[in-house]
Amino acid sequence: MMKLIIRLLINAVALWVAAQIVSGITLSDSLAQVLIVALVFGIINALIKPIVKVLSFPLIIVTLGLFTLVINAFLLLLTDWLSIGLQIDGFWPAVLGAIIVSVVSWFLSQFLNDD
Repeated sequence: MMKLIIRLLINAVALWVAAQIVSGITLSDSLAQVLIVALVFGIINALIKPIVKVLSFPLIIVTLGLFTLVINAFLLLLTDWLSIGLQIDGFWPAVLGAIIVSVVSWFLSQFLNDD
């Protein structure tokens, strides 16, 4: 349970950093809404991302993994569509936001103990 809460906080921080850096991404000032957006994003990544990656496996191979950025951008846009506290102004801000969210999430996850 604690690991889930930490992952939620990591997603929230990553989304906040992306909103601070990318001008086309706006995140609510309300902590509750940011946590809800992070929860929605986490659920989408846990449930939908594996299915999409399996279905697009040939494209991922052909593009040497770069298509994963497109998948992450669309999942971020889906999070925008499903939640109130996030606003993304198009595909390219979503791509930049997905890169930033991935990097920040990876960096913060390095400090977690997997046990």
